[in-house]
Amino acid sequence: MAKKSRTYIWQFVIGLGFLSGLWTAIGIDPEAVILNALGKAADMVNPDQNIRSLFIILPTILLLLSIFGAYRKGHVLGLVAVIVAYLAGLSIPVSSVTAILLLLAAVALGFLATNRRVARNLGFR
Repeated sequence: MAKKSRTYIWQFVIGLGFLSGLWTAIGIDPEAVILNALGKAADMVNPDQNIRSLFIILPTILLLLSIFGAYRKGHVLGLVAVIVAYLAGLSIPVSSVTAILLLLAAVALGFLATNRRVARNLGFR
């Protein structure tokens, strides 16, 4: 059970939630930068509009897949943990104490989301 919780917390709560919120707060989207560079390289190799349109919709597809994965592994409580982690990342420039408290709450929720017995007893599964 600990490995499942650790994986969920690192992959979804920290990766998808907290880091996404932090990048939003800073104003940089590394995914868009990378996909834009790949799109330009693909356009130079093959200037087909279908390939270019794929790079336009790819960020949305990746986000939806990430949200689906977070829901599949942690259900509603897991999504709440990811949202709280996102808010923690957003609040870094405003108050680091608030950000740390929100991140700790998100990690606790992520742990509860992957612990079936606790989530079932709380009514989340």
